[in-house]
Amino acid sequence: MRLTYLLAVTASILSLAGAGQAGPAKRRAGAPVARNLAGNEIEDSTKTGAVGPGATGPRVVRAQILLDRARFSPGEIDGVYGDDFGIAIKGYQESHGLKPTGAIDAEMWRLLDLDPGPLLATYTITQADEKGPFQPAPADVQEKAKMKWLGFETPEEGLGERFHSSPKLLAELNPGENLGTAGERITVPNVRRTAAVRRASRVVVSKSKRTVIAYGAGDKELAQYPASMGGPHDPLPIGHWTITSVLHYPWFHYDPELFWNPKPKQGNAVLPPGPNSPAGAAWIGLSKEHYGIHGTPDPGHIRHGQSAGCIRLTNWDVVDLSHMVRRGTPIVLEE
Repeated sequence: MRLTYLLAVTASILSLAGAGQAGPAKRRAGAPVARNLAGNEIEDSTKTGAVGPGATGPRVVRAQILLDRARFSPGEIDGVYGDDFGIAIKGYQESHGLKPTGAIDAEMWRLLDLDPGPLLATYTITQADEKGPFQPAPADVQEKAKMKWLGFETPEEGLGERFHSSPKLLAELNPGENLGTAGERITVPNVRRTAAVRRASRVVVSKSKRTVIAYGAGDKELAQYPASMGGPHDPLPIGHWTITSVLHYPWFHYDPELFWNPKPKQGNAVLPPGPNSPAGAAWIGLSKEHYGIHGTPDPGHIRHGQSAGCIRLTNWDVVDLSHMVRRGTPIVLEE
C-alpha cells in the first residue's frame, strides 16, 4: 500500500528477534487445512516421496518448516501445498542447481535434510501469551486511531505468528489442548533459523514471481519471501531505488488521497503501532516517495491478493529482511 509514515516508533519496541515473532494471523474463509498431523510423521526423514500441487499432510509440513529455516519462505506453515509453498520450492531448486519443477523429489529432500535439527519443539504457553491484551480491531479507520496499540485479537493469532503457522495447524498438532491457557505445553514448528543473518548487498522485487529476494556478497541468494504487491490501480513502481529507512512497529499515517478507493468523506488518521497495524511489524522505506516493504495483519493472504502499491510480506519475513538491509541498500523493482 502507499504509505505516508511518521518517523516515530513505539517506546516499547521489541528486539528484532522478538519482532519476528509478532503479528496476527487471520485466515482466508474456507482455506484447506491438513488433518490428523502426527509429530512422528513430520519428523520422519525417511518419507521422501514426491510432494507436488494438491499435497497435504505431514510431508508438506516437514518441507515447509525446512524451507522456512533455509530462508525460502513458504509463507504460513499450514500443511497444504499452496502458491507460496510452490514458489518457495522453485526458488530453492533454482538456488541449488535443480530443475525448478515446483515438486519436491528425492534429490531435493536430500538437500533439505542436511538441516539436522528437530522440526517440532515443545512450547509452554506463558502468562503473557494468555493475558494479551486481546481485542478486536475496529474496521473504521477513525476508531482504530483511538486505540493505543493494534495487537492480536486472540491468543491463537499470536502463537500462529510466533511459529510462522496458521492457528488451524497448531490446533491440528495439539488436539484437545487449550492454546490460550498459561502452563499448557504444546507442540509447535521449530522455526528457529540457525544460519547467521548476513548483510544484503541488494534486494530484488519481482512482479512476475511475486517475490522479494535478498542477495549478499558474491551475489549469493540470502533469502526469498513471497509478497503481495500493487495491481492495476496502484502498480508496482518499476525501477532502481534505494532503501531510506527501517522502522519497527511504525505509526501509520492514513491519507485517503493516496488511495484510489477511499470511503466517502473519510479523513486523515494516525493509527497506532502493532502487529495488526496496516504496516505490520516493520516498514522498510524506499526512495520512491510513499512506497516501501512492510508487514501485514493478514498473513494468510500474502500472494493471494493485491496491495495498494507497496510490497507486503508476512510480519516474520519483513522483520527477517530488516536485519539484512540498511539505509542506502539498492533495491530493484522489476517486471
